[in-house]
Amino acid sequence: MNKTEILKALPTPCYVIDEQALIKNLEALHYVEEKAGCHILLAQKAFSSYCTYPLIAKYLSGTTASGIFEARLAFEEMGDRQIHVFSPAYKDEDFDELLKICGHIVFNSFSQWKHFRSRIPSDCKVQFGLRINPGYSEIETEIYNPCAENSRLGITEESFEENELDGISGLHFHTMCEQGADTLERTLAVVEEKFGRYLYNMKWLNLGGGHHISRPDYDREKLIRLVRNIREKYDLEVFIEPGEAVAINAGFLVTTVLDITKNGMNLAIVDTSAACHMPDVLEMPYRPMIVGSELPGVLPYTCRLGGPTCLAGDIIGDYSFEKPLSVGDKLIFTDMAMYTIVKNNTFNGMPLPSIYLLKADGRTELVKQFGYEDFKRRL
Repeated sequence: MNKTEILKALPTPCYVIDEQALIKNLEALHYVEEKAGCHILLAQKAFSSYCTYPLIAKYLSGTTASGIFEARLAFEEMGDRQIHVFSPAYKDEDFDELLKICGHIVFNSFSQWKHFRSRIPSDCKVQFGLRINPGYSEIETEIYNPCAENSRLGITEESFEENELDGISGLHFHTMCEQGADTLERTLAVVEEKFGRYLYNMKWLNLGGGHHISRPDYDREKLIRLVRNIREKYDLEVFIEPGEAVAINAGFLVTTVLDITKNGMNLAIVDTSAACHMPDVLEMPYRPMIVGSELPGVLPYTCRLGGPTCLAGDIIGDYSFEKPLSVGDKLIFTDMAMYTIVKNNTFNGMPLPSIYLLKADGRTELVKQFGYEDFKRRL
């Protein structure tokens, strides 16, 4: 069977992680690591299906976490890879555990740094950093822009307390989203202008995420040059923490058509919910592609796909197909590994999709199946 036939044979709804596509992304990332002499870390906030962590560990230096649970997951499942953590604010009880399992802890403010530094043991080997906000970002979607007006993320140049850097060994910024090396080049110019004088006394710089390194048109050679230049100029280590670049185009969401109706246009209800199973469709907004489909009006039959919840706006989008859809048809959404499994929910009592791994040799492996008890335990 070809890949489409394999996917359509699975019970729905289900996510399918494509191992071969994941390897292709990891090879591109590892190439940058090797050539640039930097460390690339998996940002678990985008993709944390730990069944693939042993594979990822063969290519990348480690992971980044957004809090205690992701840090624990990396510690338990990634082996001896590096673990970095950043949170806008830490709870006292979590910080003590983070000290035991993380190699780098990044603070969002000087007030957090001052609050926690007295709790750090004298023999602690953890390296501590600060997140800076250069006030420059080319992200157009406001909800994803960490440099928007009145942002809570990072320390601005005006708020930087250079007399409080004792014990700080690195700086971190994250200002990009699905962007290329040209954006990084312009961003680095602003970072250096505002914070460059502090980098001479640092051991490392974290360039954050949002780098689409594994995308075919990404200029990896430019990224390598930028990283080499920054390393040599300031004599420090460089970290990059992409999430999407690890999992882009490495997963599918398979769904079944449950009903066909019409109200001004053709409507189809599927067993997948935008609100529950692919929230970025509503939040980003993001339009996932479907194998064999086109934009509305391109092919003979156009239909609006919606989920089975009571939310009026649970609309996946409008798609065109060669022929009318029928109840029981299987549809395959592409690029469904990142920001899907990590963000799904059980609103309206929707079952969570099963998770499968499509192995490089064509075999499918059931990783996890969910049921009523998974829904009930969350309540």
